[in-house]
Order: sequence, then structure tokens, then C-alpha cells
Amino acid sequence: MDANTTVTKTEAPRRAWPVLLLALPAFVAIWSGWVELGRLTGFGPVSPLPGIWDELTIDTAITLPIGVETYAAYAMYVWLALDVSERAQRFARVSAIGSLVLGAGGQVAYHLMAAAGVIKAPWQITALVACLPVIVLGMGAALAHLVHETPAAEPTAEPVEHDQDDAEAWTERAVIVNALRDQHTDQPAPADTEPIAPAETATPIRSAEADQARRPTKGTRRAGASGNADKARKLRERYPDWTVARIAERVGVTERTARRYLNTAPADQTDQAPESADLAA
Repeated sequence: MDANTTVTKTEAPRRAWPVLLLALPAFVAIWSGWVELGRLTGFGPVSPLPGIWDELTIDTAITLPIGVETYAAYAMYVWLALDVSERAQRFARVSAIGSLVLGAGGQVAYHLMAAAGVIKAPWQITALVACLPVIVLGMGAALAHLVHETPAAEPTAEPVEHDQDDAEAWTERAVIVNALRDQHTDQPAPADTEPIAPAETATPIRSAEADQARRPTKGTRRAGASGNADKARKLRERYPDWTVARIAERVGVTERTARRYLNTAPADQTDQAPESADLAA
């Protein structure tokens, strides 16, 4: 055989007859059990079209095995064989297991009553069995709607070159760097502040660089502190009964900083003190 020749293995067809052979006796036992249980709980022959077709008669006891067991098989098929949404698969799994447990309970109830010679089921079992057709109808309709849901698509792994946040960060950094250049024109620009590239080709800035660019200059910090100090002194003059904590809260600083502002004399008073002494001399 040539080394380049590929051999394709034909998959053997899957046989379903073992499942049918196993299901046949179970079907007979389950069918007879549900029918007899239905008769013990009030199900029986009825005329669905009185006055129209009086000869037509249907035994309602057959609705139990058809409804309960058919739904259980359908739910298991959706759970194990279909490619459906996660919600549909979860609903099918829970309802299939619940239907099988309910079917087993119905068979147990019938055989226990038959062995004890009961000819009329207790009212609790009658009430439960009477609700089964409605329950099966509701679960079947819900599962049929869920099957038509589109499964959630898997997220794609394609990388995104530059998103909107990166562009905004780069633009913000450019504005800050240009402002710093205008304030310090006599100093050479740092190595990492080359002309800003367009936002489409920009790369995300590092957080350390952004923090450094956002830091205010010494003059700005000094002006802000002086304004807070004047505001704190004016509040003390206007409201002498206020506590330091309340003044600090109104100014927007810590209590320790507010106390330092109040204990420090204004700069204009410090400058006028020597002049007053000279005039007195």
C-alpha cells in the first residue's frame, strides 16, 4: 500500500432494534398500569360528541400513558440528542427526570392498590392523577417553545486593536502633556512626550504615566492650599461657634489640615507686621 494513500474507515450504522426490544415489554406494563390506575381514579369511557356522534366513545384512561410517558421520552430526546439553548436543555433534563419519577410513582400506586384489593383510589391520588393531563400539556408547550431558542454563540477570540477607552485615554494624556509644555516652556520636554500620534494608531498609556501627567504643579497646589486656608479663616470669623471638624467638612479637607489653617496667620498679616513695627519706631 502506498504511504500517501489514506484509508477512510466507514462508520457502521447504528442499530435501534435493541432499544425497541427493551421498550416493548416496558410499554405494555406501563400502558396497562396507567390505564388501570386511571379507572381507579374516575377515568373511563366518555362520549366526546354527544348529539353529533353518539356512537363515538373514548376511554379517557389512555390519556395517562400517552401523555406522561410520551413527554418523558420527548424531554429525554431534547436533553440528550438536540443542540438547544442552555435553558431548554436544563428544563428538558429536570422535567424528564421528574416525569420518570412520576411514572414510577404511578405504577407503584396502582400495583399496591391492586394487591390490596382496592377498587377506588383515595382522594389524594385521584386529585394528583386528575391534574396530570394539564401538567403534561403545560410542560410540553413550554419545552416546544424553548427548543426554538437560538443557542448562545461562543465569543470570538479575535483581538481588538484599539477600543474607545484607549483612544480617550490617549487624547486625555495629549491634552495634559500640551498644557504642561505651555507652563514650562523653558524646560526640555521628556523623552516620552513626543508629538502625539492620531487616536487610530495610538497605543494605551501606562497608568504610571497617566498619574504623573495628572499631578498638579507646585504653584497650583500652593494656590489651592492658600484658598482653602482663607476659606477656613472666614468660616471661623463668621461662625465662631463652629467646631474644627465642621469647618474641615465645609472646606473639604481633613480636620488636622483645617486646624493648621486656623492656627497659621495669613500671609498678608505676616508681611504687614514688620512695617507696623517700623512705623512705631
